[in-house]
Amino acid sequence: MTPFLITTIEVDEDFISVFSEASHPKHNRGGMLLTDRIDALNFRLRESAQGYSTNFHVAGDPTLIIVQQGTLRVSLQNGDSKDFGAGSMFIAKDYLPPEIQFDESIHGHKAEVIGEQPLKAVHIKLSSISG
Repeated sequence: MTPFLITTIEVDEDFISVFSEASHPKHNRGGMLLTDRIDALNFRLRESAQGYSTNFHVAGDPTLIIVQQGTLRVSLQNGDSKDFGAGSMFIAKDYLPPEIQFDESIHGHKAEVIGEQPLKAVHIKLSSISG
């Protein structure tokens, strides 16, 4: 059975943000295909206007973002980008340890709302890296 695959933004050994995929096996539970339980800490609802954009930043705490409406383009420092439309999701979990100073020319990812619709999304904090 093909697992659920979720695009993930994480860091490589040099703490540079990269895209990868998290794999979550499916289990048949009475006709439903479910993953094992995935714990979370809290969630927030988000709206961003058409054209909204961020500077480069890191997520810090791992956060699952589920897009409900609109399209969010996430771009990395290496020029790679991915578009996430309604019904798609990704996990942002790029971070820097305290001893590394953030440099907006090499670290992180940025996001922008593209297309004709504003963005509606759910942010689910999966864990806290600070404990």
